[in-house]
Amino acid sequence: MARLVVRLTPKAASDRIDGWESDAQGRAYLKVRVTAPPIEGRANEALIAFLAKRLKVPKSRLSLVCGDTSRLKQIEIEDMDEAELKALLT
Repeated sequence: MARLVVRLTPKAASDRIDGWESDAQGRAYLKVRVTAPPIEGRANEALIAFLAKRLKVPKSRLSLVCGDTSRLKQIEIEDMDEAELKALLT
């Protein structure tokens, strides 16, 4: 199982990945933008759908484990290792 930290920006002009960044402690996260607004979990749903499409896996294999109302979110992807995940997102 792979874990991915995402910094989500809702209400963007298009769904896209803006690349990898690091926080002050040196932890890497992926910057993602989605067009959905941050209302009633729509931005989180759009994030899961976008990542599933990008990773070519069913949405059911992705789950939001932390950060439901925060910009920084942790996503778990079943049946995928960290190396495979990073290769698909670069």
